[in-house]
Amino acid sequence: MNKDQGEHIALITGASAGIGLELTRKLLSENWHVVAVNRSDFPKDDRSIHNAIRRGSLRIYKTDDLSDFASLKLTLDEIKSKEQRIDILFNNAGGSFHELSYSKQGREKHYELMTVVPYIILMELKELISISRLKTVINTSSSALKFTKEFSIEVLEHPKTFRKLIGPYATSKLALSLWTQAIASQLAKDDIKILSVDPGGNNTLRKGKQSGLPILIEVVMKLFFSPPTLGANKLYEGAFGDHHHESGVLLIKGRVVELKFKDQAQNVLERIQAIYEHEFLVS
Repeated sequence: MNKDQGEHIALITGASAGIGLELTRKLLSENWHVVAVNRSDFPKDDRSIHNAIRRGSLRIYKTDDLSDFASLKLTLDEIKSKEQRIDILFNNAGGSFHELSYSKQGREKHYELMTVVPYIILMELKELISISRLKTVINTSSSALKFTKEFSIEVLEHPKTFRKLIGPYATSKLALSLWTQAIASQLAKDDIKILSVDPGGNNTLRKGKQSGLPILIEVVMKLFFSPPTLGANKLYEGAFGDHHHESGVLLIKGRVVELKFKDQAQNVLERIQAIYEHEFLVS
């Protein structure tokens, strides 16, 4: 447990690769403590990362599958028993899958991992956030949500069709931003701010791993997209930039963007709250 009240502490999910790894590096370089929640290991050849692990400023909590409630519960219980506070929660873990798949709880996996799980993590760690100084939550969203043409809870949980990137992935990111908007006034009672942030176009392709992206997008990504440092900087700006005092908003390219289907925001929040209460808490 970190006992130095002078250090800021960030929790980052998906911290070992891509945007999460670059954000981890950035915060460590600014003398933050980072609590990393990962499925995979950090790069073995990254000296600064491993120095931070030895110093105790980077603390790792491994989980086999964030979308598996049993595994997630064990990880969160360990964090709550060992960490004293969390100044900023970066709900960053995610990914686009190459085919329709389901979580162990029986819901579409994009939705479970990128809509439901961030809410559970927030609820479970809310006390640690509320006793910190910065009291900030950043949910990683995506501009892909603008491609969503239809929206309903039923389609979110059990899609009838599957399209890479602009199907369940985009809809799940929209749902994430919708509940972010809906919960803002509730969190404000504890002085907690929450924003969803689009990290922009980043080349996050990993060798040997199927991306879940259309082939054309993969080619464009390899040739033209920025390295993940761009996304890390966007998430950082969401926490500390021009709009850091706002809550419930979606930021794309540093600007507040109006959400589609915002009339569904409360419905999404109520549904994932029900999942949290009736499935996660009793598991």
